[in-house]
Amino acid sequence: MKVQNIKNIDKFFQVVDACKGKVELVTGEGDRLNLKSKLSQYVSMANIFSNGEIPELEIIAYERDDIDKLIEFMMNE
Repeated sequence: MKVQNIKNIDKFFQVVDACKGKVELVTGEGDRLNLKSKLSQYVSMANIFSNGEIPELEIIAYERDDIDKLIEFMMNE
């Protein structure tokens, strides 16, 4: 799923951390980074971050409940 205009990055990672299954970030090169890993969170955000806002990410969640959490976050963002 593509997510756009994440302004509250801390809240985004709280939602990711609350997910039960694997949540991955797909890089522009097609690599997949585990977003539940703190190291991956820091590395990926350092590369993507622009003006305190994340314009667009492609993420993959494998559990239906996790997808619902992420969609709810984006709708309420």
